[in-house]
Amino acid sequence: MPRLILSPRYSADSIALWQAALASGWSTTRVRQISDSAELAGEVDPAEVLIYGETMLADAVAAALDLALLEPTYAWLPELPAALRLREIELATLGVARRLTGPVFVKPVDDKFFPARVYAPVEVDALVADDLPVLIAEPVRFGVEVRAFVCERTVVGLSAYIRDGQLAQTELGEWPLGPDEERDARACLERLLRSEVALPPAVVIDVGEIAGRGWAIVEANAAWASGLCGVDARAVLPVLRRACMPRGQLGAGDEQWLRPRAHLSDR
Repeated sequence: MPRLILSPRYSADSIALWQAALASGWSTTRVRQISDSAELAGEVDPAEVLIYGETMLADAVAAALDLALLEPTYAWLPELPAALRLREIELATLGVARRLTGPVFVKPVDDKFFPARVYAPVEVDALVADDLPVLIAEPVRFGVEVRAFVCERTVVGLSAYIRDGQLAQTELGEWPLGPDEERDARACLERLLRSEVALPPAVVIDVGEIAGRGWAIVEANAAWASGLCGVDARAVLPVLRRACMPRGQLGAGDEQWLRPRAHLSDR
Protein backbone atom coordinates (compact mmCIF):
# COMPACT_ATOMS: atom_id res chain seq x y z
CA MET A 1 0.00 0.00 0.00
CA PRO A 2 1.41 3.43 -0.92
CA ARG A 3 2.40 5.59 2.05
CA LEU A 4 2.44 9.40 1.82
CA ILE A 5 5.05 11.03 4.06
CA LEU A 6 4.14 14.60 5.00
CA SER A 7 6.00 17.47 6.61
CA PRO A 8 5.36 18.49 10.22
CA ARG A 9 4.25 21.84 8.78
CA TYR A 10 0.49 21.77 8.27
CA SER A 11 -0.71 23.54 5.12
CA ALA A 12 -3.84 23.54 3.00
CA ASP A 13 -1.97 21.54 0.36
CA SER A 14 -0.65 18.89 2.74
CA ILE A 15 -4.12 18.50 4.25
CA ALA A 16 -5.67 18.14 0.78
CA LEU A 17 -3.12 15.47 -0.14
CA TRP A 18 -3.66 13.69 3.19
CA GLN A 19 -7.41 13.58 2.53
CA ALA A 20 -6.88 12.40 -1.06
CA ALA A 21 -4.51 9.66 0.08
CA LEU A 22 -6.98 8.42 2.70
CA ALA A 23 -9.79 8.46 0.13
CA SER A 24 -7.59 6.34 -2.15
CA GLY A 25 -6.99 3.81 0.61
CA TRP A 26 -3.35 4.84 1.04
CA SER A 27 -1.48 5.15 4.32
CA THR A 28 -0.12 8.49 5.54
CA THR A 29 2.53 9.55 8.01
CA ARG A 30 3.15 13.11 9.17
CA VAL A 31 6.55 13.24 10.82
CA ARG A 32 6.65 15.11 14.14
CA GLN A 33 9.87 16.87 13.21
CA ILE A 34 12.30 16.45 10.36
CA SER A 35 14.93 14.86 12.61
CA ASP A 36 12.45 12.02 13.22
CA SER A 37 12.79 10.91 9.59
CA ALA A 38 15.48 8.39 10.55
CA GLU A 39 12.85 6.50 12.57
CA LEU A 40 11.06 5.59 9.33
CA ALA A 41 13.80 3.09 8.43
CA GLY A 42 12.52 -0.37 9.23
CA GLU A 43 8.98 0.90 9.77
CA VAL A 44 7.91 1.55 6.17
CA ASP A 45 8.49 -0.12 2.81
CA PRO A 46 10.64 2.29 0.74
CA ALA A 47 9.08 0.94 -2.45
CA GLU A 48 5.68 2.28 -1.33
CA VAL A 49 6.78 5.73 -0.12
CA LEU A 50 5.96 9.07 -1.71
CA ILE A 51 6.90 12.42 -0.19
CA TYR A 52 5.38 15.88 -0.07
CA GLY A 53 6.99 18.77 1.76
CA GLU A 54 9.90 21.17 1.88
CA THR A 55 13.31 20.12 0.56
CA MET A 56 14.73 19.57 4.05
CA LEU A 57 12.03 16.99 4.76
CA ALA A 58 12.42 15.28 1.38
CA ASP A 59 16.20 15.09 1.76
CA ALA A 60 15.92 13.67 5.27
CA VAL A 61 13.37 11.01 4.33
CA ALA A 62 15.27 10.08 1.17
CA ALA A 63 18.47 9.67 3.18
CA ALA A 64 16.76 7.52 5.82
CA LEU A 65 15.14 5.19 3.26
CA ASP A 66 17.77 5.36 0.46
CA LEU A 67 15.22 6.86 -1.90
CA ALA A 68 15.76 8.62 -5.20
CA LEU A 69 14.03 11.96 -5.66
CA LEU A 70 13.51 13.16 -9.22
CA GLU A 71 13.65 16.83 -10.18
CA PRO A 72 14.73 19.07 -13.08
CA THR A 73 18.45 19.81 -13.32
CA TYR A 74 19.74 23.30 -12.56
CA ALA A 75 20.56 23.78 -16.25
CA TRP A 76 17.20 22.62 -17.59
CA LEU A 77 15.60 26.07 -17.95
CA PRO A 78 18.56 27.99 -19.43
CA GLU A 79 19.19 25.14 -21.89
CA LEU A 80 15.63 25.25 -23.26
CA PRO A 81 15.30 26.38 -26.89
CA ALA A 82 14.90 30.15 -27.05
CA ALA A 83 11.46 29.76 -28.65
CA LEU A 84 10.18 28.08 -25.47
CA ARG A 85 11.61 30.52 -22.89
CA LEU A 86 11.40 33.83 -24.87
CA ARG A 87 14.04 35.53 -22.69
CA GLU A 88 17.72 35.27 -21.88
CA ILE A 89 18.52 32.99 -18.91
CA GLU A 90 21.84 31.63 -17.70
CA LEU A 91 23.03 29.35 -14.92
CA ALA A 92 25.77 31.02 -12.88
CA THR A 93 26.77 31.64 -9.27
CA LEU A 94 25.74 34.33 -6.84
CA GLY A 95 29.29 35.68 -7.03
CA VAL A 96 28.82 36.34 -10.74
CA ALA A 97 25.42 37.94 -10.12
CA ARG A 98 26.85 40.20 -7.41
CA ARG A 99 29.17 41.76 -9.96
CA LEU A 100 26.25 42.82 -12.16
CA THR A 101 24.81 46.29 -11.89
CA GLY A 102 21.41 45.14 -13.10
CA PRO A 103 18.59 45.22 -13.54
CA VAL A 104 18.56 41.41 -13.65
CA PHE A 105 16.26 38.75 -12.25
CA VAL A 106 18.13 36.43 -9.88
CA LYS A 107 16.82 33.24 -8.30
CA PRO A 108 18.57 30.53 -6.24
CA VAL A 109 18.14 27.21 -8.00
CA ASP A 110 17.60 25.11 -4.87
CA ASP A 111 15.64 26.24 -1.82
CA LYS A 112 14.87 29.83 -0.86
CA PHE A 113 18.22 31.19 0.29
CA PHE A 114 17.14 34.72 -0.71
CA PRO A 115 14.13 36.29 -2.49
CA ALA A 116 13.88 35.65 -6.24
CA ARG A 117 13.30 39.04 -7.86
CA VAL A 118 14.77 41.77 -10.04
CA TYR A 119 17.91 43.33 -8.51
CA ALA A 120 19.68 46.54 -9.54
CA PRO A 121 22.41 46.08 -8.41
CA VAL A 122 22.46 42.52 -6.99
CA GLU A 123 22.68 43.01 -3.24
CA VAL A 124 22.12 39.78 -1.30
CA ASP A 125 22.88 39.03 2.35
CA ALA A 126 26.64 38.59 2.75
CA LEU A 127 26.03 35.36 4.67
CA VAL A 128 24.89 33.70 1.42
CA ALA A 129 27.99 32.24 -0.22
CA ASP A 130 29.29 33.37 -3.60
CA ASP A 131 29.36 29.80 -4.93
CA LEU A 132 25.59 29.36 -4.57
CA PRO A 133 24.12 28.33 -7.98
CA VAL A 134 21.60 30.85 -9.30
CA LEU A 135 19.64 31.60 -12.42
CA ILE A 136 20.21 35.05 -13.90
CA ALA A 137 17.50 36.18 -16.32
CA GLU A 138 16.52 39.13 -18.44
CA PRO A 139 13.72 41.00 -16.61
CA VAL A 140 10.31 40.52 -18.22
CA ARG A 141 6.76 41.06 -17.05
CA PHE A 142 4.45 38.06 -16.85
CA GLY A 143 0.69 38.63 -16.81
CA VAL A 144 -0.83 35.31 -15.80
CA GLU A 145 1.27 32.28 -14.81
CA VAL A 146 -0.21 28.78 -14.86
CA ARG A 147 0.98 25.75 -12.88
CA ALA A 148 0.82 22.28 -14.43
CA PHE A 149 1.51 18.92 -12.81
CA VAL A 150 2.96 16.64 -15.46
CA CYS A 151 3.44 12.85 -15.38
CA GLU A 152 5.12 10.99 -18.25
CA ARG A 153 4.78 14.07 -20.48
CA THR A 154 1.02 14.31 -19.83
CA VAL A 155 -0.65 17.23 -18.04
CA VAL A 156 -2.74 15.80 -15.19
CA GLY A 157 -3.86 19.11 -13.65
CA LEU A 158 -3.35 22.83 -13.99
CA SER A 159 -4.54 26.11 -12.49
CA ALA A 160 -3.70 29.79 -12.36
CA TYR A 161 -0.72 30.42 -10.10
CA ILE A 162 0.19 34.11 -10.31
CA ARG A 163 -1.51 37.16 -11.81
CA ASP A 164 0.47 40.36 -12.32
CA GLY A 165 3.06 39.30 -9.78
CA GLN A 166 0.61 38.28 -7.06
CA LEU A 167 -0.75 34.88 -6.05
CA ALA A 168 -3.86 34.18 -8.12
CA GLN A 169 -5.84 32.79 -5.19
CA THR A 170 -9.13 34.60 -4.51
CA GLU A 171 -10.55 35.53 -1.12
CA LEU A 172 -12.69 32.39 -1.39
CA GLY A 173 -9.59 30.24 -1.74
CA GLU A 174 -10.08 29.51 -5.43
CA TRP A 175 -7.48 29.65 -8.23
CA PRO A 176 -9.63 30.57 -11.27
CA LEU A 177 -8.36 30.05 -14.79
CA GLY A 178 -10.31 31.47 -17.70
CA PRO A 179 -11.04 29.30 -20.77
CA ASP A 180 -8.83 31.40 -23.05
CA GLU A 181 -6.01 31.30 -20.49
CA GLU A 182 -6.32 27.54 -20.18
CA ARG A 183 -6.30 27.10 -23.96
CA ASP A 184 -3.16 29.23 -24.35
CA ALA A 185 -1.42 27.60 -21.38
CA ARG A 186 -2.11 24.11 -22.72
CA ALA A 187 -0.87 25.12 -26.16
CA CYS A 188 2.39 26.37 -24.63
CA LEU A 189 2.77 23.17 -22.62
CA GLU A 190 2.11 21.03 -25.68
CA ARG A 191 4.92 22.78 -27.57
CA LEU A 192 7.24 21.61 -24.82
CA LEU A 193 5.75 18.14 -24.31
CA ARG A 194 5.79 17.33 -28.03
CA SER A 195 9.34 18.59 -28.49
CA GLU A 196 12.55 16.61 -28.08
CA VAL A 197 13.40 18.47 -24.87
CA ALA A 198 14.22 15.96 -22.11
CA LEU A 199 11.86 16.15 -19.14
CA PRO A 200 11.66 14.41 -15.76
CA PRO A 201 8.92 11.74 -15.73
CA ALA A 202 7.18 13.62 -12.90
CA VAL A 203 7.52 17.38 -12.67
CA VAL A 204 5.74 20.71 -12.22
CA ILE A 205 5.96 23.11 -15.16
CA ASP A 206 4.94 26.76 -14.85
CA VAL A 207 4.07 28.66 -18.03
CA GLY A 208 3.08 32.26 -18.44
CA GLU A 209 2.33 35.09 -20.84
CA ILE A 210 5.19 37.57 -21.23
CA ALA A 211 3.96 41.06 -22.05
CA GLY A 212 4.67 41.80 -25.69
CA ARG A 213 6.19 38.38 -26.41
CA GLY A 214 3.66 35.62 -25.80
CA TRP A 215 3.47 32.40 -23.81
CA ALA A 216 6.67 30.84 -22.52
CA ILE A 217 8.02 28.36 -19.99
CA VAL A 218 8.51 30.14 -16.65
CA GLU A 219 10.32 27.33 -14.81
CA ALA A 220 10.24 23.67 -13.82
CA ASN A 221 10.19 22.40 -10.23
CA ALA A 222 10.22 19.20 -8.23
CA ALA A 223 6.67 17.88 -7.87
CA TRP A 224 7.26 16.79 -4.26
CA ALA A 225 7.95 20.38 -3.11
CA SER A 226 5.55 22.40 -5.28
CA GLY A 227 2.37 24.09 -4.13
CA LEU A 228 -0.84 22.65 -5.57
CA CYS A 229 -2.37 26.06 -6.33
CA GLY A 230 -5.81 24.52 -6.58
CA VAL A 231 -4.87 21.49 -8.68
CA ASP A 232 -6.90 18.43 -7.62
CA ALA A 233 -4.88 16.56 -4.98
CA ARG A 234 -6.14 13.22 -6.30
CA ALA A 235 -4.50 13.95 -9.66
CA VAL A 236 -1.26 14.99 -7.96
CA LEU A 237 -0.76 11.78 -5.94
CA PRO A 238 0.41 9.65 -8.92
CA VAL A 239 2.85 12.43 -9.89
CA LEU A 240 4.35 12.38 -6.40
CA ARG A 241 4.66 8.61 -6.50
CA ARG A 242 6.50 8.68 -9.84
CA ALA A 243 8.90 11.31 -8.49
CA CYS A 244 10.15 9.09 -5.62
CA MET A 245 11.47 5.53 -5.62
CA PRO A 246 14.18 3.29 -4.15
CA ARG A 247 17.52 3.99 -5.80
CA GLY A 248 17.72 0.38 -6.92
CA GLN A 249 14.56 0.79 -8.98
CA LEU A 250 15.66 3.76 -11.09
CA GLY A 251 14.77 3.33 -14.75
CA ALA A 252 17.16 3.94 -17.61
CA GLY A 253 15.88 7.47 -18.16
CA ASP A 254 15.56 8.42 -14.50
CA GLU A 255 19.18 8.88 -13.41
CA GLN A 256 19.68 12.19 -15.20
CA TRP A 257 16.95 13.69 -12.97
CA LEU A 258 18.24 12.28 -9.68
CA ARG A 259 18.46 14.85 -6.90
CA PRO A 260 21.96 14.80 -5.36
CA ARG A 261 22.25 13.30 -1.90
CA ALA A 262 21.99 16.07 0.68
CA HIS A 263 24.66 16.74 3.30
CA LEU A 264 22.17 16.93 6.13
CA SER A 265 24.78 17.88 8.70
CA ASP A 266 25.32 21.13 6.80
CA ARG A 267 21.70 22.25 7.17
